[in-house]
Amino acid sequence: MSPAKRAWLRAGLVCLAVLVLDQVAKALVEDELSIGEQVDVLGPLGLTLAHNSGVAFGLASGGEALLIVFAIAALAVVGGLMARDPLRPGMWLAAGLVAGGALGNLVDRLRVGHVTDYVEVGSWPPFNIADVAITAGVVIFAWTLVREQS
Repeated sequence: MSPAKRAWLRAGLVCLAVLVLDQVAKALVEDELSIGEQVDVLGPLGLTLAHNSGVAFGLASGGEALLIVFAIAALAVVGGLMARDPLRPGMWLAAGLVAGGALGNLVDRLRVGHVTDYVEVGSWPPFNIADVAITAGVVIFAWTLVREQS
């Protein structure tokens, strides 16, 4: 298998892992908690079930169709960046994380019309595994692109 194909395979496996972990965690939380119920886990870390029909922190609520289009566009951008240089160090990881997270939240929007959030840290609004993957992937993308210019 060529190195480029191996990079795409790695990205796909990371994407699949994030998607599965995200959907399983959301299903467990939906089964165990009621909306707004809070469970202390450790220190400032807690669980609370929240439904988010907007983007981060509930912004742009009610624009589900636009958010679905945005998610699809983001997936296309990720694919384009990966296609441009699949062998760049970290690119496969960044692409897999962002794609898996975007797909995790997209599945929620298409299936139930909102994203399920549940991780709460201090006074930060609730988020989910998909959000963490997207954030980490964007940071890794930025790092790989900044390294390119050095």
